[in-house]
Amino acid sequence: MKKNFSSSQLKAARLHLLILTFVAFGVVSSISSYGQIDFTPLTHEFNNHKSEIGTHFACLLQKNGKTIFRKGADDFDIADVTAVGSLSQWLTAALVMTLVDQEKLSLDDKVSRYLPIYETYGKKFITIRQCLSHQTGIEYPKSVGKLFEKAKYGSLEEEVNAFASKHEILYNPGTAFNYNNIGIDIAARIAEIVTQKSFDVLITERILKPLGMRNTSFSAKDKVNPSFSAYSSANEMNNFLSMLLNKGVYNGKKILTEKSIAEMETLQMDKSFMKNTPSPMLGFTYGLGEWILSKDIDDKSTILGYSNMYGSWMFFDRCKGYTFVLLSKTPQAESKKLMYDDLKKALDEIMPVEGCNGY
Repeated sequence: MKKNFSSSQLKAARLHLLILTFVAFGVVSSISSYGQIDFTPLTHEFNNHKSEIGTHFACLLQKNGKTIFRKGADDFDIADVTAVGSLSQWLTAALVMTLVDQEKLSLDDKVSRYLPIYETYGKKFITIRQCLSHQTGIEYPKSVGKLFEKAKYGSLEEEVNAFASKHEILYNPGTAFNYNNIGIDIAARIAEIVTQKSFDVLITERILKPLGMRNTSFSAKDKVNPSFSAYSSANEMNNFLSMLLNKGVYNGKKILTEKSIAEMETLQMDKSFMKNTPSPMLGFTYGLGEWILSKDIDDKSTILGYSNMYGSWMFFDRCKGYTFVLLSKTPQAESKKLMYDDLKKALDEIMPVEGCNGY
Protein backbone atom coordinates (compact mmCIF):
# COMPACT_ATOMS: atom_id res chain seq x y z
CA MET A 1 0.00 0.00 0.00
CA LYS A 2 1.35 3.43 -0.97
CA LYS A 3 2.29 5.49 2.03
CA ASN A 4 1.76 9.26 2.07
CA PHE A 5 4.42 11.40 3.75
CA SER A 6 3.87 14.78 5.30
CA SER A 7 5.85 17.80 4.05
CA SER A 8 7.86 17.80 7.28
CA GLN A 9 8.79 14.13 6.82
CA LEU A 10 9.84 14.75 3.22
CA LYS A 11 11.93 17.73 4.31
CA ALA A 12 13.63 15.64 7.00
CA ALA A 13 14.34 12.88 4.48
CA ARG A 14 15.93 15.33 2.06
CA LEU A 15 18.05 16.82 4.86
CA HIS A 16 19.18 13.33 5.91
CA LEU A 17 20.17 12.54 2.32
CA LEU A 18 22.10 15.82 2.07
CA ILE A 19 24.00 15.06 5.27
CA LEU A 20 24.88 11.59 3.97
CA THR A 21 26.20 13.23 0.80
CA PHE A 22 28.42 15.57 2.83
CA VAL A 23 29.78 12.67 4.87
CA ALA A 24 30.61 10.78 1.67
CA PHE A 25 32.66 13.76 0.50
CA GLY A 26 34.42 14.17 3.85
CA VAL A 27 32.51 17.37 4.59
CA VAL A 28 31.38 18.67 7.95
CA SER A 29 28.72 21.37 7.67
CA SER A 30 26.53 23.31 10.04
CA ILE A 31 23.18 25.05 9.69
CA SER A 32 23.62 28.79 9.12
CA SER A 33 21.22 31.47 10.25
CA TYR A 34 20.18 31.76 6.61
CA GLY A 35 18.67 28.28 6.55
CA GLN A 36 20.00 25.07 5.07
CA ILE A 37 22.44 25.75 2.24
CA ASP A 38 22.82 23.15 -0.49
CA PHE A 39 26.56 22.69 -1.01
CA THR A 40 26.16 20.29 -3.94
CA PRO A 41 27.56 22.80 -6.52
CA LEU A 42 30.70 23.26 -4.41
CA THR A 43 31.33 19.54 -3.83
CA HIS A 44 30.71 19.02 -7.55
CA GLU A 45 33.54 21.41 -8.41
CA PHE A 46 35.86 19.74 -5.91
CA ASN A 47 35.24 16.49 -7.80
CA ASN A 48 35.73 18.17 -11.18
CA HIS A 49 39.12 19.52 -10.14
CA LYS A 50 40.49 16.56 -8.18
CA SER A 51 43.65 16.35 -10.27
CA GLU A 52 44.39 20.06 -9.78
CA ILE A 53 43.58 20.31 -6.07
CA GLY A 54 45.53 17.16 -5.23
CA THR A 55 45.04 14.70 -2.41
CA HIS A 56 46.34 16.85 0.44
CA PHE A 57 44.10 19.88 0.94
CA ALA A 58 41.84 21.50 3.50
CA CYS A 59 38.94 23.87 2.84
CA LEU A 60 37.01 26.14 5.20
CA LEU A 61 34.03 28.42 4.55
CA GLN A 62 32.75 30.76 7.27
CA LYS A 63 29.95 33.30 7.48
CA ASN A 64 29.33 35.59 10.44
CA GLY A 65 32.12 33.82 12.30
CA LYS A 66 30.52 30.39 11.96
CA THR A 67 31.84 27.48 9.95
CA ILE A 68 29.21 26.42 7.43
CA PHE A 69 31.41 24.16 5.30
CA ARG A 70 34.68 22.31 5.79
CA LYS A 71 36.43 19.66 3.79
CA GLY A 72 39.70 17.80 4.12
CA ALA A 73 41.47 15.14 2.08
CA ASP A 74 43.69 12.26 3.23
CA ASP A 75 45.61 13.18 6.41
CA PHE A 76 45.26 16.95 6.03
CA ASP A 77 42.59 18.97 7.85
CA ILE A 78 41.77 22.60 8.57
CA ALA A 79 43.88 22.64 11.77
CA ASP A 80 46.97 21.12 10.13
CA VAL A 81 49.92 23.42 9.39
CA THR A 82 51.58 23.63 5.97
CA ALA A 83 53.71 26.04 3.95
CA VAL A 84 51.50 28.83 2.59
CA GLY A 85 54.11 30.32 0.24
CA SER A 86 53.24 33.72 -1.19
CA LEU A 87 50.12 34.00 0.98
CA SER A 88 52.77 35.22 3.44
CA GLN A 89 52.84 38.54 1.59
CA TRP A 90 49.33 39.45 2.69
CA LEU A 91 50.29 38.97 6.35
CA THR A 92 53.44 41.06 5.89
CA ALA A 93 51.56 43.90 4.21
CA ALA A 94 49.15 43.99 7.16
CA LEU A 95 52.10 44.20 9.54
CA VAL A 96 53.48 47.23 7.68
CA MET A 97 50.06 48.87 7.82
CA THR A 98 50.05 48.61 11.64
CA LEU A 99 53.11 50.89 11.57
CA VAL A 100 51.33 53.27 9.20
CA ASP A 101 48.43 53.38 11.69
CA GLN A 102 50.88 54.37 14.44
CA GLU A 103 52.52 56.98 12.19
CA LYS A 104 55.89 55.27 12.54
CA LEU A 105 56.14 55.49 8.76
CA SER A 106 54.12 56.71 5.79
CA LEU A 107 53.18 54.84 2.64
CA ASP A 108 54.62 57.66 0.56
CA ASP A 109 57.96 57.76 2.38
CA LYS A 110 60.93 57.14 0.13
CA VAL A 111 62.65 53.83 0.83
CA SER A 112 65.99 55.66 0.80
CA ARG A 113 64.95 57.54 3.94
CA TYR A 114 65.44 54.30 5.87
CA LEU A 115 67.83 52.51 3.50
CA PRO A 116 70.45 55.00 2.18
CA ILE A 117 71.94 52.29 -0.03
CA TYR A 118 68.94 52.74 -2.35
CA GLU A 119 69.96 56.33 -3.07
CA THR A 120 73.55 55.24 -3.58
CA TYR A 121 72.50 52.87 -6.34
CA GLY A 122 70.05 55.18 -8.11
CA LYS A 123 66.82 53.89 -6.56
CA LYS A 124 65.99 56.84 -4.33
CA PHE A 125 62.47 57.48 -5.72
CA ILE A 126 60.91 54.14 -4.70
CA THR A 127 58.22 54.51 -2.02
CA ILE A 128 56.84 52.10 0.56
CA ARG A 129 53.48 52.24 -1.26
CA GLN A 130 55.20 51.04 -4.43
CA CYS A 131 56.88 48.26 -2.43
CA LEU A 132 53.53 46.94 -1.18
CA SER A 133 52.02 47.08 -4.68
CA HIS A 134 54.88 45.44 -6.64
CA GLN A 135 55.78 48.66 -8.45
CA THR A 136 59.43 49.16 -7.41
CA GLY A 137 60.59 48.73 -11.02
CA ILE A 138 63.52 46.58 -9.85
CA GLU A 139 64.38 43.62 -12.08
CA TYR A 140 64.05 40.07 -10.77
CA PRO A 141 64.61 36.64 -12.39
CA LYS A 142 61.51 35.23 -14.09
CA SER A 143 62.37 31.66 -13.12
CA VAL A 144 60.00 30.40 -10.42
CA GLY A 145 62.91 28.60 -8.81
CA LYS A 146 64.79 31.87 -8.38
CA LEU A 147 61.75 34.03 -7.72
CA PHE A 148 61.52 32.90 -4.10
CA GLU A 149 65.09 31.80 -3.34
CA LYS A 150 65.35 30.52 0.22
CA ALA A 151 69.04 29.94 0.87
CA LYS A 152 70.99 32.64 -0.98
CA TYR A 153 70.93 35.33 1.70
CA GLY A 154 71.92 35.04 5.34
CA SER A 155 69.48 37.71 6.55
CA LEU A 156 66.69 39.98 5.40
CA GLU A 157 69.09 42.93 5.62
CA GLU A 158 71.57 41.22 3.29
CA GLU A 159 68.84 40.34 0.80
CA VAL A 160 67.33 43.84 0.73
CA ASN A 161 70.76 45.47 0.32
CA ALA A 162 71.42 43.14 -2.62
CA PHE A 163 68.20 44.31 -4.29
CA ALA A 164 69.71 47.81 -4.24
CA SER A 165 73.26 46.97 -5.31
CA LYS A 166 72.86 43.97 -7.65
CA HIS A 167 69.54 44.51 -9.44
CA GLU A 168 68.86 47.05 -12.16
CA ILE A 169 65.79 49.25 -12.58
CA LEU A 170 63.61 47.95 -15.44
CA TYR A 171 60.75 50.43 -15.07
CA ASN A 172 60.40 53.81 -13.43
CA PRO A 173 58.92 53.22 -9.95
CA GLY A 174 55.13 53.36 -9.99
CA THR A 175 54.77 52.67 -13.73
CA ALA A 176 54.62 48.86 -13.87
CA PHE A 177 53.30 45.96 -11.78
CA ASN A 178 55.93 43.20 -11.66
CA TYR A 179 54.99 40.46 -9.18
CA ASN A 180 57.90 39.20 -7.03
CA ASN A 181 59.15 39.39 -3.45
CA ILE A 182 61.35 42.48 -3.75
CA GLY A 183 58.97 45.19 -2.57
CA ILE A 184 57.41 43.18 0.26
CA ASP A 185 60.84 42.30 1.63
CA ILE A 186 62.03 45.92 1.41
CA ALA A 187 58.95 47.09 3.34
CA ALA A 188 59.51 44.37 5.97
CA ARG A 189 63.13 45.45 6.38
CA ILE A 190 62.02 49.05 6.90
CA ALA A 191 59.64 47.78 9.60
CA GLU A 192 62.64 46.21 11.33
CA ILE A 193 64.56 49.48 11.15
CA VAL A 194 61.83 51.76 12.53
CA THR A 195 60.98 49.39 15.43
CA GLN A 196 64.47 47.98 16.04
CA LYS A 197 62.91 44.51 16.19
CA SER A 198 63.35 41.49 13.93
CA PHE A 199 60.63 40.68 11.43
CA ASP A 200 59.63 37.38 13.07
CA VAL A 201 59.17 39.16 16.42
CA LEU A 202 57.16 41.96 14.80
CA ILE A 203 54.81 39.70 12.84
CA THR A 204 54.17 37.64 15.96
CA GLU A 205 53.50 40.63 18.20
CA ARG A 206 51.39 42.67 15.78
CA ILE A 207 49.53 40.11 13.66
CA LEU A 208 49.82 36.46 14.69
CA LYS A 209 49.34 36.69 18.46
CA PRO A 210 46.42 39.19 18.37
CA LEU A 211 44.67 37.00 15.78
CA GLY A 212 45.07 33.81 17.80
CA MET A 213 47.36 32.36 15.10
CA ARG A 214 49.39 30.38 17.64
CA ASN A 215 50.59 27.72 15.23
CA THR A 216 51.52 30.13 12.44
CA SER A 217 55.20 30.95 12.02
CA PHE A 218 57.59 32.45 9.48
CA SER A 219 60.48 30.28 10.66
CA ALA A 220 59.12 26.75 10.95
CA LYS A 221 61.68 25.16 8.60
CA ASP A 222 63.41 27.62 6.30
CA LYS A 223 65.06 30.97 6.89
CA VAL A 224 62.64 33.73 7.77
CA ASN A 225 61.38 35.56 4.69
CA PRO A 226 58.44 37.98 4.72
CA SER A 227 57.32 36.98 1.22
CA PHE A 228 57.12 33.21 1.32
CA SER A 229 58.27 31.45 4.49
CA ALA A 230 55.05 31.36 6.54
CA TYR A 231 53.51 28.10 7.75
CA SER A 232 49.88 28.13 8.80
CA SER A 233 46.55 26.28 8.76
CA ALA A 234 43.21 26.94 7.08
CA ASN A 235 41.76 27.70 10.51
CA GLU A 236 44.33 30.36 11.34
CA MET A 237 44.48 31.96 7.91
CA ASN A 238 40.73 32.30 8.21
CA ASN A 239 41.25 34.32 11.41
CA PHE A 240 43.26 36.78 9.33
CA LEU A 241 40.54 36.99 6.66
CA SER A 242 37.88 37.50 9.33
CA MET A 243 39.80 40.49 10.69
CA LEU A 244 40.00 42.07 7.24
CA LEU A 245 36.31 41.38 6.54
CA ASN A 246 35.42 42.98 9.89
CA LYS A 247 37.31 46.17 8.93
CA GLY A 248 40.35 45.56 11.08
CA VAL A 249 38.71 44.10 14.20
CA TYR A 250 39.09 40.55 15.50
CA ASN A 251 37.33 39.32 18.64
CA GLY A 252 36.77 42.91 19.71
CA LYS A 253 40.43 43.87 19.25
CA LYS A 254 41.46 46.56 16.77
CA ILE A 255 44.31 45.18 14.65
CA LEU A 256 44.11 47.69 11.78
CA THR A 257 42.19 50.92 11.36
CA GLU A 258 39.36 51.16 8.84
CA LYS A 259 41.48 53.69 6.98
CA SER A 260 44.27 51.16 6.51
CA ILE A 261 41.83 48.45 5.47
CA ALA A 262 40.36 50.81 2.85
CA GLU A 263 43.85 51.74 1.64
CA MET A 264 44.81 48.09 1.19
CA GLU A 265 41.63 47.51 -0.84
CA THR A 266 42.23 50.51 -3.13
CA LEU A 267 43.55 49.88 -6.64
CA GLN A 268 47.11 51.21 -6.73
CA MET A 269 47.74 51.29 -10.48
CA ASP A 270 46.26 51.54 -13.94
CA LYS A 271 45.39 48.13 -15.43
CA SER A 272 47.82 48.82 -18.26
CA PHE A 273 50.65 48.67 -15.69
CA MET A 274 50.15 44.90 -15.12
CA LYS A 275 53.40 43.67 -16.74
CA ASN A 276 54.04 40.43 -14.85
CA THR A 277 51.07 38.68 -13.24
CA PRO A 278 50.99 35.06 -11.95
CA SER A 279 48.83 33.00 -14.31
CA PRO A 280 46.16 32.10 -11.69
CA MET A 281 45.58 35.83 -11.09
CA LEU A 282 45.40 37.00 -14.70
CA GLY A 283 42.62 39.54 -15.17
CA PHE A 284 42.72 40.69 -11.54
CA THR A 285 44.21 43.91 -10.18
CA TYR A 286 46.12 44.73 -7.00
CA GLY A 287 45.83 46.92 -3.93
CA LEU A 288 48.40 46.93 -1.12
CA GLY A 289 49.50 43.37 -0.40
CA GLU A 290 46.29 41.83 -1.77
CA TRP A 291 44.58 40.99 -5.05
CA ILE A 292 41.36 42.76 -6.01
CA LEU A 293 39.09 40.07 -7.43
CA SER A 294 35.90 42.11 -7.86
CA LYS A 295 34.46 45.61 -7.55
CA ASP A 296 30.94 46.99 -7.24
CA ILE A 297 29.23 49.57 -9.43
CA ASP A 298 30.72 52.35 -7.27
CA ASP A 299 34.21 51.00 -8.04
CA LYS A 300 34.74 49.81 -4.45
CA SER A 301 36.59 46.52 -3.97
CA THR A 302 34.25 43.80 -2.75
CA ILE A 303 36.27 40.60 -3.06
CA LEU A 304 39.93 40.46 -1.99
CA GLY A 305 42.15 37.41 -2.10
CA TYR A 306 45.46 35.66 -2.71
CA SER A 307 46.78 32.44 -4.27
CA ASN A 308 50.09 30.55 -4.29
CA MET A 309 52.02 28.01 -6.36
CA TYR A 310 50.75 25.14 -4.17
CA GLY A 311 47.23 25.58 -5.51
CA SER A 312 46.07 27.32 -2.34
CA TRP A 313 43.54 30.12 -2.58
CA MET A 314 41.86 32.31 0.00
CA PHE A 315 39.56 35.32 -0.21
CA PHE A 316 36.78 37.18 1.53
CA ASP A 317 33.61 38.56 -0.01
CA ARG A 318 32.71 41.85 1.62
CA CYS A 319 29.40 41.96 -0.24
CA LYS A 320 28.13 38.57 0.89
CA GLY A 321 29.97 38.52 4.20
CA TYR A 322 31.94 35.27 4.04
CA THR A 323 35.53 34.01 4.10
CA PHE A 324 36.91 31.08 2.11
CA VAL A 325 40.24 29.28 2.57
CA LEU A 326 41.58 26.42 0.46
CA LEU A 327 45.06 25.23 1.44
CA SER A 328 46.86 22.62 -0.64
CA LYS A 329 50.16 20.87 0.10
CA THR A 330 50.79 19.88 -3.52
CA PRO A 331 52.98 22.19 -5.65
CA GLN A 332 51.29 22.95 -8.95
CA ALA A 333 53.01 23.41 -12.31
CA GLU A 334 50.00 24.70 -14.26
CA SER A 335 47.61 27.59 -13.94
CA LYS A 336 44.69 27.12 -11.57
CA LYS A 337 42.67 30.03 -12.92
CA LEU A 338 39.87 27.79 -14.24
CA MET A 339 39.67 25.90 -10.93
CA TYR A 340 39.43 29.14 -8.97
CA ASP A 341 36.79 30.51 -11.33
CA ASP A 342 34.68 27.35 -11.05
CA LEU A 343 34.85 27.27 -7.26
CA LYS A 344 33.93 30.96 -7.07
CA LYS A 345 30.96 30.43 -9.41
CA ALA A 346 29.77 27.59 -7.18
CA LEU A 347 30.07 29.81 -4.11
CA ASP A 348 28.18 32.60 -5.89
CA GLU A 349 25.38 30.11 -6.54
CA ILE A 350 25.34 28.89 -2.95
CA MET A 351 25.81 31.99 -0.82
CA PRO A 352 22.83 34.31 -0.29
CA VAL A 353 22.85 37.81 -1.76
CA GLU A 354 22.56 40.60 0.80
CA GLY A 355 21.90 43.68 -1.30
CA CYS A 356 25.41 44.72 -2.26
CA ASN A 357 25.93 47.07 -5.22
CA GLY A 358 26.90 45.17 -8.33
CA TYR A 359 25.41 41.85 -7.17
